[in-house]
Amino acid sequence: MIKRNANFNPGPAALPLDVLKTVQEELLDYQGSGISILESSHRAKEFEAINDQTVVLIRELLGLGTDYQVLFMGGGASTQFALIPMNFIEDGQIAAYVDTGEFASKALKECQIVARAHVAFSSKEEKYRRLPKMSEIKYPEDAAYLHLCSNNTIEGTQFWEFPDTGNVPLIADMSSDIASRRLDFKKFSLIYAGAQKNLGPAGVTLVVIRDDFLAKGKKGLPTMLSYKTYADNKSLYNTPPVFGVYIMKLVLEWIKSKGGLVGVEKLNAAKKDLLYSAIDAAPDFYKGTADKDSRSWMNVTMRLPNEDLENKFIDAAKKEGLLGIKGHRSVGGIRFSIYNAVSLEDIQKTVDFMGKFRKSV
Repeated sequence: MIKRNANFNPGPAALPLDVLKTVQEELLDYQGSGISILESSHRAKEFEAINDQTVVLIRELLGLGTDYQVLFMGGGASTQFALIPMNFIEDGQIAAYVDTGEFASKALKECQIVARAHVAFSSKEEKYRRLPKMSEIKYPEDAAYLHLCSNNTIEGTQFWEFPDTGNVPLIADMSSDIASRRLDFKKFSLIYAGAQKNLGPAGVTLVVIRDDFLAKGKKGLPTMLSYKTYADNKSLYNTPPVFGVYIMKLVLEWIKSKGGLVGVEKLNAAKKDLLYSAIDAAPDFYKGTADKDSRSWMNVTMRLPNEDLENKFIDAAKKEGLLGIKGHRSVGGIRFSIYNAVSLEDIQKTVDFMGKFRKSV
């Protein structure tokens, strides 16, 4: 038996064991080609098939038509923070940003380097404990777009309702909850996500962009900074992150085998219910950091009575095979990142440990 610990790392994060086994089996000789996919040319028919199949799977699982371009890019989601305003804010325009956490704030700051930005809402003064009511989001009617982060990885909050923006394009950073639940993805003009949480390994970023929004992109940008370059060349203008796209395809096939977004949403709901129930059952010892109506299904954050106990908790959890639970360095505490590949059995093991630890101190 392979020893597998419960992996709660926030990204790079857990990958499905079935996917890892397939990668292992195909690593030296990809489907009879006599070479590894790691060595494959991105112009080879084997990778072109992988690229095409991954596009089809994204459209199928997210319920999108061919009027959405599916792009595979490098540079992580953080590069998108700058590319989006560079491509879509014309001279004299302003874009609107919803500031609900560390990465939402970073996206806002990157926009401010290259263009004007309007803060449509911010919970910074409340230590990002909550998300806005839709009526609290205010922005100009002629804004170039409204940008938000659907799930705040560090603070443990998640949007479950999205604003109706009318003629203003809606953009979302979905790095930490993409393909974890059902959504009306057609509400969005552009979605982007680093793959390393729910879709695959670090190194590839998914960008999904609707044709009518793509057509608004600025002309005259440097070649590799224009979304049109990627859309016109099926993400193959230069060498793409071949291995990352290959694993993304396998992960998407795994999601499909679980019943698609209906299936993974059901599993993720059971996981978060079990874990949050354990936290709420002992409010004198385990205290959730996000407001209950803003809690994330993907990143469950909590504090113990003091930092010394938190450090003991982390050390004891590691001995039990529960890895990656230390909170982000900017906020401390405990964070369980329970992405799609984390099993319900891992959560049950965690809840059992939490009960034992509380009794032991």
